[in-house]
Amino acid sequence: MAGAAVLFFLACLFFVPDAQAVDGVSVQAGRGDDRTYVLRFGITDQWRARDPAASGWTLAGYWEFVAGLWDNTDESTAEIAATPVFRFERQAIYLEGAIGFHLVSNRISAHRTFSTAFQFGDHLGAGVRFGPGRRYDLGVRVQHISNGGVSSPNPGINFLLMRLQYSLE
Repeated sequence: MAGAAVLFFLACLFFVPDAQAVDGVSVQAGRGDDRTYVLRFGITDQWRARDPAASGWTLAGYWEFVAGLWDNTDESTAEIAATPVFRFERQAIYLEGAIGFHLVSNRISAHRTFSTAFQFGDHLGAGVRFGPGRRYDLGVRVQHISNGGVSSPNPGINFLLMRLQYSLE
């Protein structure tokens, strides 16, 4: 599974139809249920330009493609994911939400085993963009991953994540 995650990530980097499509690179780190630590590397591709919304806020959207590893005292779990993210921004601050698709190893810990490799991942987050041209993006996310009741067992897992992104454009 780890090899598949690496291949997926490299494919996202090098086989994107338009080489200009990769807008940023990111790293995420956090902790979840069963003392599960997560480390992810990702790329982003903006799919919705910043359009004006109410009260000075703008609405934007981007794809996030990640490859990651989860680790706890029982197991190590590999994952790959693709997530369309909606973001409301006002100057340097933002709020975002998303529901995406994850492929993960089935076993999470001695107490948690997913019944399917396919999982849904949703998150809510907030953060700030800073630095020259606001190219840096630091945020916090709360994320839940489960199969949405498609199959049993469906233990799900929750994470609290910190995310740092660097915009290439």
